[in-house]
Amino acid sequence: MFVGGYEWVWIIVIVGVLLFGAKKIPELARTLGKSKGEFEKGKIEGDKELKDLKEKKDQ
Repeated sequence: MFVGGYEWVWIIVIVGVLLFGAKKIPELARTLGKSKGEFEKGKIEGDKELKDLKEKKDQ
């Protein structure tokens, strides 16, 4: 039996509620969102630094 895409989402949600409790889920989601934002900022800064270094090397 094959489990499709949306079924996996529901399985993950149910396991998350069982592990952390319904009250803890919003806090975990908020923390995950902030962490993702910080990661994206760092990635953008790193890409900019690489671009600047390549431009200096080419000069």
